Amino acid sequence: MSSSKVWSQYLTRLQHQDLPEPVYSKTRLHLIDTLAAIISGFELPAGQAGLRLSRRLAGPPEATVFSPTVFKVGGLSAACANAMAAHADETDDSHLRGRFHPGCSIVPTALACAEIFEANIADLMASIAAGYDIGARAVLALGIPEYEKPRFSTHTIGGQWGAAATAIALAGLSEDQAQWALSYTAQQVSGVPYWRKDRDHIEKSFDFGAMAARNALFAVTVVQEGWTGCSDVLEGAESYLSAFAHQAKAQALTDGLGQRFEIEAATIKKWCVGSPIQSVLDSTHALMGQHGVRAEQIERIVITMPDDRIHIVDNRDMPDVCVQHLVAVALLDGAVGFRAAHDKARMHDPAVLALRQKIALQPSAELTQARPARQAIVEILLGDGQALKHHTVCVLGTPENPMSEDQVHEKALDLLVPVIGVQSAQRLVRAFQPADRHRRVRDVLNELFVV
Repeated sequence: MSSSKVWSQYLTRLQHQDLPEPVYSKTRLHLIDTLAAIISGFELPAGQAGLRLSRRLAGPPEATVFSPTVFKVGGLSAACANAMAAHADETDDSHLRGRFHPGCSIVPTALACAEIFEANIADLMASIAAGYDIGARAVLALGIPEYEKPRFSTHTIGGQWGAAATAIALAGLSEDQAQWALSYTAQQVSGVPYWRKDRDHIEKSFDFGAMAARNALFAVTVVQEGWTGCSDVLEGAESYLSAFAHQAKAQALTDGLGQRFEIEAATIKKWCVGSPIQSVLDSTHALMGQHGVRAEQIERIVITMPDDRIHIVDNRDMPDVCVQHLVAVALLDGAVGFRAAHDKARMHDPAVLALRQKIALQPSAELTQARPARQAIVEILLGDGQALKHHTVCVLGTPENPMSEDQVHEKALDLLVPVIGVQSAQRLVRAFQPADRHRRVRDVLNELFVV
């Protein structure tokens, strides 16, 4: 059986199937985490850009835009706007092996489709988990060597396949229609990794999230309107893999599908900052907690990071992806919350700049190859000659060191309370429980967000 056929069968048979309890619980946390990223992200430039577009494109009031003033528009408009907000900063989740940020494309697509297609919460959760399954496998099948930079942007490719899978799972398509929707997805797959040049985080939000959400809604909508397409688009001559793969691994498209849930391999970030900085802040926070380090005591800081990631965060002009800035803020404030991580004016604070002058980055080939990935070492020399050191091996939030439900809720509340208030934020972090799995998503959202 072809991989396209396996995918179409998997996705069209998901409705009304319950996820295993641990998978449901993990999926729920990623849903809450991404909703918090969306709601807070509308305060930022990329979220505002998505919001303006949704009002212009509008459409029938069938899906919710989770901006501070909640409203409904067409599903495609809502999914795009919410996806722009979901990746408006560096709050959203990631999948290391899959080399993409799944939640910012998959969750907005799932929420829009769940409203349009009258899905219940169980179907919503199954579709989100399926998006992580398909998005990760689509990238793994490209056979990109571990230490090689991909020719195409895996962040956009994984997101597009993941969002499409989610939409197909909720749309009630036949197996043939699902294959056609996969074909329209393959035609729309794109992504060149020059998004690293984006200084405003707007095109990057489109690349990682909104493009996928838009393409997914388009694919299932045209198929529902009677458009036909090609079958068996994933492998063989003139296929997805022939176009994009480095060293095609077709078996990875279907390996473990239905038994190995990729959402269990995804990371929820503790800190609302770029992924390579997570371990650095873990180490900094540990040293502050263990030794009561204060900024005025510090003579020098040396941060050792993997040499394949250090360029992403070295003296960047965006606060949430600048490692020197974030370490300085953490030491001055005692923590780095969402607002502190996105306060661009703070990058000109004399106290922050003075502490940044004491910070040196040191690339390490050994840490690049170390497992688990993305480790970091922070060394602090104090004025009294005392030398402190902390090596973060397992980053908090990764599969090796997952955040607890309470920790995810705490992060979500930090993002939500300033925007929607304490009571609404607390209701949201408690929502989507297994006991509610047979309730319609539209009804739950209407209770959580007064439209």
